[in-house]
Amino acid sequence: MADILSQSQIDALLKNIGNSGIEEEVKNEEPKIKSYDFRSPKKFTKEQLRIMDSLHENFGRLLSSYLSGVLRSSCSIEVLQIEEYRYYEFNNALPDNALISLVDIIPKNKNVSTATMLMDISPQIAYYMIDRLLGGSGEPVQINRDFSEIEVAIMTHESRKMVRYLEEAWKDYMDNECHLTSVETNSRLIQIYSPEDIVVVVALKVKIEKVEGAISICIPGMGLEEMMADFVSKYGRVTQRLTNETKESVRQQLIKRAVNNSSLKMVATLNDVKLNLSDILNLQVNDVIPLNKSIDSDITVKVDSVPWFSAKLGEVKDSKAVKLTGIAKR
Repeated sequence: MADILSQSQIDALLKNIGNSGIEEEVKNEEPKIKSYDFRSPKKFTKEQLRIMDSLHENFGRLLSSYLSGVLRSSCSIEVLQIEEYRYYEFNNALPDNALISLVDIIPKNKNVSTATMLMDISPQIAYYMIDRLLGGSGEPVQINRDFSEIEVAIMTHESRKMVRYLEEAWKDYMDNECHLTSVETNSRLIQIYSPEDIVVVVALKVKIEKVEGAISICIPGMGLEEMMADFVSKYGRVTQRLTNETKESVRQQLIKRAVNNSSLKMVATLNDVKLNLSDILNLQVNDVIPLNKSIDSDITVKVDSVPWFSAKLGEVKDSKAVKLTGIAKR
């Protein structure tokens, strides 16, 4: 009978077991500690960084729509993170064969100074774009070399288009103009910031078909502070609502602008004439070529070699002109 425990002894034993388990769990739980450098305190609040996040989400939507169209590949872009760094930390993380665009953002408000941003496109994305723009299949490849002059020229043209969408995203918050000043391939030679300057780095994750890379935008902290003071109080609280309401409108405007800016070859043809090669070689000034059509008859206007309109010949201020009269029969 000595081996049988009383009810009070059982309760005390269970209590001790429960307490020891709790103490063990408390001992195993590590305190959550986040390091903070008091020598370089954070300049921007979470609210300000949230606005930057919203701004670059809009930029990512505009840019992904453009890249999907020009590369004929599905593209998605999302904001990965927005952090403050010293400039030397950002510069040291760049690869040797970098492709960096220097972009001047010029506010319309004369009280706000011009700031120079850096936009770094990862080599994986840059080489994929070059391959697709030159008619390649876009298969992922690992290339570890410097960009050639032709490749830099191609990416300079595309970077100028990207800057246009960056300007449009910023215009939701502040009237400004963005200009691409140059494209550099050696990050060590860029001396526009001091190594100790505070910069805000926006990291965008880019995925095009099977290729993944990043676009990093480096904004100087001093210039961003001035711009923030100009638009945070005015637009900070309504940014998300306005973005959601106008998202479809922005998409439609982007498609319409892309169609309007597309280049098509138009040719107005009065008549097609067959001549012998000897007749062509003997043509002289003031010779007359007989046609099977009257000068007053309708002519055909072709768009990219396809008959599209009927028209009449005429003149406007001493220049030859055509007047569209209808749709051609095709």
